[in-house]
Amino acid sequence: MTPATRQEVLGLYRKVLRIAKTWQAASGQTEETMREKEYIRNEARTLFRKNKNVTDPKLIKQCIEECEARIEIGLHYNIPYPRPIHLPPMGLAHKQGRTLRHQEKLRKISKPIYLKSHDEIS
Repeated sequence: MTPATRQEVLGLYRKVLRIAKTWQAASGQTEETMREKEYIRNEARTLFRKNKNVTDPKLIKQCIEECEARIEIGLHYNIPYPRPIHLPPMGLAHKQGRTLRHQEKLRKISKPIYLKSHDEIS
């Protein structure tokens, strides 16, 4: 990891922790705010620790993009949790070959960037 990339990753981590510190739940309830703050901190710790040994520049860039996307979506919708996607069960398969493996491949390709790591840790 280059020093510039390292600084960018550490800056994102600090940014997420600052967001958690000042986070307010949409409902305004204190207990829900505390629960969401704790979720943000735990999610950041888990994902950053999981990816701390990543050395591939493409994978590092993908993780950075995912982090930035989750920050923007979380701040925009005021929801710290990843927004789910809803796809019909066989909505992506071709009419001729509706095999399960092909369907799973298409679902993986169509998954938004901000949900790539969510399924791995959940």
